[in-house]
Amino acid sequence: MNASDPRRFLNRELSWLDFNDRVLALSELPELPLLERVRFLSIACRNLDEFFQVRVALLNARYEAQLTTLSPDGLRPDEQLDRVRAQVLTQVANAERIGGKELLTELAAEGIEILEWGELRKRERREAAQIFEEQIFPVVTPLAVDPAHPFPYVSNLSFNLAVSVRHPRVRAMRFARVKVPPLFPRFVPLGGAHRFLPIERLIAEHLPSLFPGMEIVAHSFFRVTRDADLALEEADAVDLMEAVESGLHRRHRMSDAVRLEVHDETTPEMLELLTRELELEPEDVYRGRGLLALGDLDQLCRLDRPELFFPAQSPRIPEALRDDSKDIFATLREHEVLVHHPYDSFAHSVEAFLSQAAADPDVLTIKHTIYRTGQGAENPITRMLMKAAQAGKEVVALMELKARFDEQTNIEWARRLEEAGVHVVYGLVGLKTHAKAALVVRQEEDGLRRYCHLGTGNYNPVTARLYEDLGLLSASEELGADLADLFNHLTGFSQQPDYRRLLVAPDGLRPALMDLIAEERAAPDGNIVVKCNSLSDPDMIDALYEASEDGVDIELIVRGICCLRPGVPGMSHRIRVRSVLGRFLEHSRIFRFGSEARGYRYFFGSADWMTRNLDARVEVVIPADDPQHQERLERILATLLADDTLSWQLAADGSWARVPTRVGVGAQTTLAETPARRD
Repeated sequence: MNASDPRRFLNRELSWLDFNDRVLALSELPELPLLERVRFLSIACRNLDEFFQVRVALLNARYEAQLTTLSPDGLRPDEQLDRVRAQVLTQVANAERIGGKELLTELAAEGIEILEWGELRKRERREAAQIFEEQIFPVVTPLAVDPAHPFPYVSNLSFNLAVSVRHPRVRAMRFARVKVPPLFPRFVPLGGAHRFLPIERLIAEHLPSLFPGMEIVAHSFFRVTRDADLALEEADAVDLMEAVESGLHRRHRMSDAVRLEVHDETTPEMLELLTRELELEPEDVYRGRGLLALGDLDQLCRLDRPELFFPAQSPRIPEALRDDSKDIFATLREHEVLVHHPYDSFAHSVEAFLSQAAADPDVLTIKHTIYRTGQGAENPITRMLMKAAQAGKEVVALMELKARFDEQTNIEWARRLEEAGVHVVYGLVGLKTHAKAALVVRQEEDGLRRYCHLGTGNYNPVTARLYEDLGLLSASEELGADLADLFNHLTGFSQQPDYRRLLVAPDGLRPALMDLIAEERAAPDGNIVVKCNSLSDPDMIDALYEASEDGVDIELIVRGICCLRPGVPGMSHRIRVRSVLGRFLEHSRIFRFGSEARGYRYFFGSADWMTRNLDARVEVVIPADDPQHQERLERILATLLADDTLSWQLAADGSWARVPTRVGVGAQTTLAETPARRD
């Protein structure tokens, strides 16, 4: 393919759907514990919800605006929508087959049953009826649709019943909508055992109580997905928090519907009314025969059935941090510490670092980026920042209000932090701050010293047990000075074109990566290994193609979206792409350039190779200079490339296939069992 042929790229949206197919495939693996398979099914279904809220909504907007810009692979928005629908239909059918038949059958064999009303025992029916009368009936509001009652607003991802009723004398048909209250669990437990009735089935059985004196002609279930894009006019905003809150209000109340999920029982009249009132087309409708919203099955993953989950894993305490008699600052003055979560304990490394900083009277300043705080009031990181501010330290939190789907949570935390005396700032106009960084300034005998943490993951102790990430704890003068410059750039008006060790987007990371690729092209033994979540930037892909044609061997470990087409003669025949999916979400980004003869250069950080990361976000990538850290990163990459139990391989035609198991290497199991040395 020549340099102008769009077929050299795979489609971004279809590649994401391929990724979700791989997640869904995990729910079919008999060797995985049963409730972990249920969890993977739930994740795949919720991923699809987000895909419609963001990506399909964007394609719809481009189509409706009659934009003529083609995707990098040469497709118009309507062509992409057609291909997306075809692939989604197959994916939904597979999810329904797995979740509606296979997994439910296996769950029933383990005594975990999701039942229809007709399958309940007499005492269970009495119990269910009592639950409805005492708990559900008082909060359910049936909403009629007639000339006096306009069609009600149907909120995003809410579960609903469509009901056709008829007056016994007038005989006129009427439509009503009943929203399933979101405050109740989707699956109602009965009898104290692991037997459940879907709440929509319970409501459906008691519709006569909601419409006394009316004949219930028909009912069905439906669910609406809406555009979740947060449209902001940042350049004109006087207060960014107010702009985000205003955008959230518009998202909740004014966003367009992009998908209608209905049960097969839905009558043509009901379907016609729903599509008309929601302003949807037939191609926006997805029909199902079993349970809708299979993502709700994650409720079962809270059952106390340890034998049906992965064995509990206890993260190890990094060797360098095991000496309780030695404070963490003394350790970092001796050497940097590389941590690899969830295999290394987040609590005994990152949390311990910030906890000591908050309590230490010699610490003067703490500066911290926050991208996703997580739900709930028990995030220890934010508590530590508030504690430090209340102790009189200078504490600055750079809160990213625009972290998608976490905007409201971050606003709430921003207010709490401000009330505690933390200086909260919101970064740069037009850019998301995605970098993961913390800076501590401490008064010591020989003057001020900076300590820092830089990583690939969010400062969230919950996801730190589920996501695979890297972090570096350091007292390096160069890194400390770089972070000080970065925070001044983010909180003030300073311009910082150059850094000592860090590669920083949006200004410096792309050219630095291009230079590193060019160096490998010029070498007789060029070699590149990249581990990332997504690879979709056309310029970076073209640079890798050119490197391949110049003789560079390239290994790519891409968990999600990959728009590069590997293995094409004359373009990418020296490029191999694999994806590793398993118990933990592979989240770290690691880049290796060089050869054994010339020496390897290793980098890790927060940035994927996507246009948004390289050009529209503040990202930080760190070089790994310590030989032991380099050895550990090499071990991680080598283990992932050797994996033949969790891996998939991408072919030149864009299809993915499981890597056949020959040796039986499980990368995540191997890394969990391999002790680290000093780091």
